[in-house]
Amino acid sequence: MKIRLDKYIWAVRLSKTRSQASELVAKGRVLINNAHVKPSREVKIGETIVLLKHSSRFEYKVLGLLDKRVGAALVKDYIQDTTPPEEIAKLSAYKEAQRNYRLTDGKPTKKDRRELDSFMDDWQID
Repeated sequence: MKIRLDKYIWAVRLSKTRSQASELVAKGRVLINNAHVKPSREVKIGETIVLLKHSSRFEYKVLGLLDKRVGAALVKDYIQDTTPPEEIAKLSAYKEAQRNYRLTDGKPTKKDRRELDSFMDDWQID
């Protein structure tokens, strides 16, 4: 059985749509055996797929091939997550930082700016 990389990523639910999967591969955010590939590259059993997401590097091992999208419960039969725990921690730290950033409007208030300027003045070297 042969299957394109973009279709496989979509079928095992690493992306929501096939066009998003194709875009991820085209932008170089998906690697196979640490090499950049095209969306049309065929996936083989035993290969390692690396997905670069935000600042994290997720690794998956191909266990089986499929031609249709499967339910979330069946994904474990076709792909194995081999991502190190440090990478998962990096993603959760990134998400926490984004959540905290979104609680503000992103721009310091006048008071925040004064405090920041005061802090920076104390650190200047003459």
